[in-house]
Amino acid sequence: MKTQYYTATSLDGFIATEDDSLDWLFPLGDINDTSYPDFIAQVGALAMGSATYLWMVRHAEKVAEQTGAAWPYAQPTWVFSSRTLPAIPGADLRFVQGDARPVHAEMVRAAGSKNVWVVGGGDIAGQFFDAALLDEAIIQVASVTLGKGKQLFPRRVTSPPWKLISARQVGTGFAELHYELPTRAAASAA
Repeated sequence: MKTQYYTATSLDGFIATEDDSLDWLFPLGDINDTSYPDFIAQVGALAMGSATYLWMVRHAEKVAEQTGAAWPYAQPTWVFSSRTLPAIPGADLRFVQGDARPVHAEMVRAAGSKNVWVVGGGDIAGQFFDAALLDEAIIQVASVTLGKGKQLFPRRVTSPPWKLISARQVGTGFAELHYELPTRAAASAA
């Protein structure tokens, strides 16, 4: 069981535009050409921030066209937010706030032998990292630049560095990078 941050980013390190748009991402390739189908099959629980969740709410119709449902995940999802958010009918959602550690413990129990996916955004992934809960990052780097927007990982991480496990080309628009993050013990000591 691992806790993984799986996302796509622009070359200059942004996962969305300033207004949370992902329109730059979709024309670049087919998700089925990436590791996503195998990845999602191993996920037992998800975590996301309010901006990511609200993107899903705003684009429920588009998501339904592509996946057959307004909420494409069968797994329970924990949404971190300090405000009240609308629920998506039929989705297994738990709205939470505060420290990621107790929530992560719940997620691990719910996931069983499967992985926990930190969907995003970057700040939620950073909170899991800060709490020494993040084991891996799988990042698809897109062949575009955005200039500004929502950062991939708004943290300074220099020591110990992340360990690159693999790198592979995905179509003509992406490089998929798979990193092992410092062990929880090493991250706690640093």
